[in-house]
Amino acid sequence: MLNVQNLTKRIENEPVLQNISFSIGEGSIVGLIGRNGVGKTTLLRSLVGILDLDEGEVLFEGKNIALYPEVKMAMVYVPDSSSTFNGYSVKELVALYESIYSDFDTEYFYQLLDRFTLPNRKVRTFSRGMKALLFIILAISTRARLIILDEPTNGLDAIVKRQILQFLLEEVSESQLSLLISSHHLDELEKIADTIIMLKEGKVESVVSMDEARLHYKKMQVVFKEGGLPQEFISHSNIEVLSQIGRVHTILIKGNTEGIVEQLTAYQPLLIEELPMSLEDMFVSALGGDDIV
Repeated sequence: MLNVQNLTKRIENEPVLQNISFSIGEGSIVGLIGRNGVGKTTLLRSLVGILDLDEGEVLFEGKNIALYPEVKMAMVYVPDSSSTFNGYSVKELVALYESIYSDFDTEYFYQLLDRFTLPNRKVRTFSRGMKALLFIILAISTRARLIILDEPTNGLDAIVKRQILQFLLEEVSESQLSLLISSHHLDELEKIADTIIMLKEGKVESVVSMDEARLHYKKMQVVFKEGGLPQEFISHSNIEVLSQIGRVHTILIKGNTEGIVEQLTAYQPLLIEELPMSLEDMFVSALGGDDIV
């Protein structure tokens, strides 16, 4: 469906994105993660043509969106702020979307408006959660095949978050549309994403499916009588120490997980236990630091 090849973007002659390449298939949910300032929003805007590329290309169904702008009708970008549209009424927004997207399903939009009990009035009167729902409903109603969301649940309460995520999952299942979601809510992405794209310093650090991640990463808690980890494992390239409290070490094993567990066990630890592994653990291991954003 979407194929990004060697995308490079500079702002004021400074490289923001460098040689970005990845693809998104039909009916998939892809999460985009990275620390603040890494270029996530710049990438999303570049994918839909809001920003021009300096190098590389974005292909939708094999067509370059810069040369065939009509293919962008099959893509919708929902930014993290909708304040630009505060002066619009719902009716005026519908008219705007109808004028832009030839396949906009007005009947389905109003069905969804009723389903989520959203009022038909000025957008400025909506709460933050209501606005988020409204613009996702508008995006879904375009009948686009790829919807790109920038922080769709940021600042929303738990009930509205659950509504939005469940709705998106339903639409992907029923309509085979695809989602690209940029979010710092890693626990939410972990529940719904098939694939994670991790950005680091303007480059793709990794593209990994959640199934692959669970096979290639293992989180363990180990305790040794002497207190510290054996010297062999302190600088091991496949081991990341996530935390240490007294003699209790929580580690993340990457790569040869079974082999390393066997090696640890051979040292006869007082405790060795596998823990549930999260996307946040992988994020910290790959990108470092405590400010997970």
